[in-house]
Amino acid sequence: MAHPYTIREIARQAGLSEATVDRVLNDRGGVRESTAREVRQAVRDLDRQRTQVRLGGRTFMIDIVMRAPERFSSSVREALESQLPSLRPAVLRSRFHFRETGPVSELIGTLDRIAARGSQGVILKAPDVPGTTAAVGRLVEAGIPVVTLVTDLPGSARLAYVGIDNRAAGATAAYLVGQWLGGRPAHVLTTVSRGFFRGEEEREMGFRAAMRAAHPARTLVEVTDSDGLDATQRDLVLAALERDRDIRAVYSIGGGNAATVGAFEEMGRECAVFVAHDLDHDNTRLLGERRISAVLHHDLRQDLRRACQIVMRAHGALPAEAGPALPSAIQVVTPYNLPPEVTAPAPVGG
Repeated sequence: MAHPYTIREIARQAGLSEATVDRVLNDRGGVRESTAREVRQAVRDLDRQRTQVRLGGRTFMIDIVMRAPERFSSSVREALESQLPSLRPAVLRSRFHFRETGPVSELIGTLDRIAARGSQGVILKAPDVPGTTAAVGRLVEAGIPVVTLVTDLPGSARLAYVGIDNRAAGATAAYLVGQWLGGRPAHVLTTVSRGFFRGEEEREMGFRAAMRAAHPARTLVEVTDSDGLDATQRDLVLAALERDRDIRAVYSIGGGNAATVGAFEEMGRECAVFVAHDLDHDNTRLLGERRISAVLHHDLRQDLRRACQIVMRAHGALPAEAGPALPSAIQVVTPYNLPPEVTAPAPVGG
């Protein structure tokens, strides 16, 4: 594997020993394939981040730990790396620890390894359960600031939360669904990846409260525990559509939208209104194809930049922030007002 990096630099990026990295780079064997993939990924990460290196800048190593579908974690990776050059003269290196599924114990193990190994900061998207709260406490005790992203752990020792006001987002979705359905009879499907993500729970609470206030007769049907993965989501939505012939609208809280749209089409059912979250690649395509109605979007690039700045402030590299931090702005995106950083098929008609 051709690269300009020292074994020590790759080992630091991968979070592995120098001996392990040496065995992988020199094909000496005795290393699991998953470990070899981590080394190769570390080299790719260093390649992407190399353009923002500047001599004399202070270096920060930040770990990004997330349990999320690959389509979202990829968006986070791209958003973070797009912001690294703008943080000069500081140099930020990032290590990514992404899992789509798996027991919470694996995520806690990752956090504990970071605490033992050391880091300048952790950006975290994790379930709000006692184990993760305790792991955040151990990171903070080790002198590692933690910033939660998209979904919060308010009972933990985390330094800050970066993301939208999730209750307000849910209420916004209820307003859109209610306005677009009007007086038409329709049950509304709400889809949640897992009940232990605080952000998704708050979105659902905001949605239900706003729907009860404005449309108390409207029936809401919940689908959950798909992890936002298309294969699981498809089966759950098909089962819900078979049970309830009146479902004609969707508020997607946890993703898996290509599968949800496909399930409606497979059943030959109309989905009159479909409101989703996040302009990932799937949602951008579905929005451009008019297969979903609107996306509640916030700028991940701005969120990741702010998260990095919070970590830098914790180390005294930036002055303290003036005033309380505000939630990220929520933008209602349709096929006609896509942000300039994303692309989709051009709207037709109108």
